[in-house]
Amino acid sequence: MAFAGFDLLHAEMRGIASAHAVGRVREVRRGIIEVSGLARSAALGDRATIRCQSGREIGAEVLSLTRGAVTVLPDGAADGVAIDDEVELLGQGGIAPHDSWVGRIIDPFGKPLDGQPLIHGGRERDLRASPPPAAQRKRLGGRLETSLAAFDTMLPLVQGQRVGLFAGSGVGKSSLLASFARGVSADIVVIALIGERGRELREFVEKTLGPEGMARAVIVAATSDQSPLVRRRCAWTAMAVAEHFRDAGQHVLFLADSITRFAEAHREVALAGGEPASLRGYPPSTSYQIMALGERAGPGAEGQGDITGVFSVLVAGSDMDEPIADILRGVLDGHVVLEREIAERGRFPAINMLRSVSRSLPDAADPEENRLIGKARSLLGAYDRAEMMIQAGLYAEGSDPRIDAAIKLWPELDAFIAEPAPDGISGSFARLRTILSQVPG
Repeated sequence: MAFAGFDLLHAEMRGIASAHAVGRVREVRRGIIEVSGLARSAALGDRATIRCQSGREIGAEVLSLTRGAVTVLPDGAADGVAIDDEVELLGQGGIAPHDSWVGRIIDPFGKPLDGQPLIHGGRERDLRASPPPAAQRKRLGGRLETSLAAFDTMLPLVQGQRVGLFAGSGVGKSSLLASFARGVSADIVVIALIGERGRELREFVEKTLGPEGMARAVIVAATSDQSPLVRRRCAWTAMAVAEHFRDAGQHVLFLADSITRFAEAHREVALAGGEPASLRGYPPSTSYQIMALGERAGPGAEGQGDITGVFSVLVAGSDMDEPIADILRGVLDGHVVLEREIAERGRFPAINMLRSVSRSLPDAADPEENRLIGKARSLLGAYDRAEMMIQAGLYAEGSDPRIDAAIKLWPELDAFIAEPAPDGISGSFARLRTILSQVPG
């Protein structure tokens, strides 16, 4: 215990530097600040503190470098910044997670948001670390119980898988993520709340997530009123925390809400730095930033744990071809689409099963389970194709045996998608088998 205490003390002392380079504000324009005197000391991405003459201190990040000056982007409004204000360079500023962070809420800089002291670990981690070497990563692991019938059967989630959750606002996305946090079998859950409304944080923790979910969770939160630098950093910090537990051999469930807000924050930072807008207003580097974050999740190398990732994406009008959805879908192992029309008729989670795919199939299920999944999807597809005729009264019973079977089973299959799964995967498949046994095939 004594050695552990010295390690923690060393971790705290590590952040105390004996000297810092100091520059002066030379110019303030369009939300960015030009600083002289730091060109030989600063590196891209370094953190800095601007000390205003009024006594206010503003955090900032180095955005671009020239031989004569450094351009920084402040974390907040630049009100009160004056020419010749002091700017102190702080360095890269990583994060040092600790096992005691489980059950805690922190900000993107590793500071507590729940009013309690926070211990920092002995190793500082890079916020933009590289993923494990591709040739050394393990294959996807075993199937995970989720406590939700749809995911225990037709949309399986396996250890190390990366899944996208595509939804518009207000269709139950946060509730589904909270269900994963409570019900998916994992050692640790790391949740990144990127750009959430401030009033929703406590409600999510106490009501949506609850004590059961919070007991094994670490929440990293950046609210919508914070600067794009802080909102973007939120995703990186949360992933660094997940990597800390993964490297300790644990299975981590990583939940990000949402990648859209991460991309929007990056867009603001990149445009301020002079990068041109291209893809519907997003700069070219957006694609790389999203894919780099996604690749850090997944199976670890031999001897490590795994990070099972669920990344939510806000899509307007269920447009799966909008830039962020299209980029993220290309690096994922499956996607789940939530639709407003389904939510409006009261079925939650509002999953459109026909538009949702788990790329862990068919390997994640045995032949009999794959047969049941295929039959259920076939019947749901048959009903979907004929729904307009059925609702309009234009379909005559007996015209198509497949549609007749779909009409008979559709209410039960639709309800099954929303059912909890208290008896696990085997119980969910038993329930699905009972429903499908009512029709031949």
